[in-house]
Amino acid sequence: MWKDFFYFSKSERRAILFLLTSLLVLISVWIFFPDEERESIHADQESVEDIKTFLAGIHEMEQKKYPHYTYDKPEKIEVKLAPFDPNLADSIELLRLGLPSFIARNIIKYRKAGGKFRTVEEFSRIYGLTTEKFNALKPYINISEAFQRKPDTLYYAKAVEKDTLAFYKYPEGTLVDINEADTTELKKIPGIGSGIARTIVAYRQHLGGFYDLSQLREVKYVNEEMMKWFTLKNAPIHRINANKAGLDKLRSHPYMNFYQAKVIVEYRRKKGKLKSLSQLSLYEEFTEKDLERLSHYLVFD
Repeated sequence: MWKDFFYFSKSERRAILFLLTSLLVLISVWIFFPDEERESIHADQESVEDIKTFLAGIHEMEQKKYPHYTYDKPEKIEVKLAPFDPNLADSIELLRLGLPSFIARNIIKYRKAGGKFRTVEEFSRIYGLTTEKFNALKPYINISEAFQRKPDTLYYAKAVEKDTLAFYKYPEGTLVDINEADTTELKKIPGIGSGIARTIVAYRQHLGGFYDLSQLREVKYVNEEMMKWFTLKNAPIHRINANKAGLDKLRSHPYMNFYQAKVIVEYRRKKGKLKSLSQLSLYEEFTEKDLERLSHYLVFD
C-alpha cells in the first residue's frame, strides 16, 4: 500500500499526511476525552470534509496539468504481394508488400532526391533491404517503360559491329604478318581469341619484334595448328644499345636475366665499351644459344 503512496504528487502526499494526522488526533480525543469535550471536535470533522474537498481539487488540477493520454494502436496492415513499380508505389502500397516502414521511407526519400529504379537489380541496392526480402519481391517488381534504361544506339551499333568482326575468321590459306598484325587481325585467325591475341602482341613488344617464326612457340597457348597462318616479312626489329642501357633495361628483355645484364654493366665499368657479343663468350653466364638470340636485339654504338 505504501508503494502506491509515492505515485501521488508532492502536494497530494502532504495533504494525505495532514489528513491522517487529523484522524489520529480525533481518535485520540474520542478515546481519552469525556463526552462534553468531544462536542468541540465536530468543528474539526467539518475541517476533515474541507480537506477531502481540497484533495479532490488538487487531483483535478493534477489531471489538467498532466493529462493521461490514451493512444489507439495503429491498425496492422495486411501483407499482400502484388505487382508494383518501385518508382510509383506510395508508402501504403510499399507497407502492404511487407516492407518495414523505415525501408518505405528510404525509397520515398530516394525518389524525392531524383533517384530512379531503371532495372529490377537497382531496387536491391536500397538501404536496409535484405537479400531474402528482395528475392521474395523480385517476381512482382515491374519497372514501367518510362523508367527503363534506354540503350545507347551508337554504342549498340558499335557493339554489333565489333561482335561481327570478332566472329569473322580468315579463310584457309590466308597468311598474317606476325610483326605487323594487331589484336583485331590476330583474332580473325581460327583458334585465336582476345586472350591469345593480346599475349602475342605483348610478347612481340617485349622482344622488340620477331626475327623468326619459331619464336611464336614461346608464346603460351600458341600451337602448331596456329603456326600455319603466319608469315614473317622484313620488319625492322627494335634493338637495345648494350653500351648505354641500364641494368633494369637490359634485364627486362625476355632473352636476358639479371646476372647476364650485370655482367654487361660490370664489363662496361671495368673495361669500357663493348664492340661485339664475342667479348661476352668467355663468361659462364652466357651460352652459345644466348649469344645467338641476343645478337638480333643488341647494338654496340
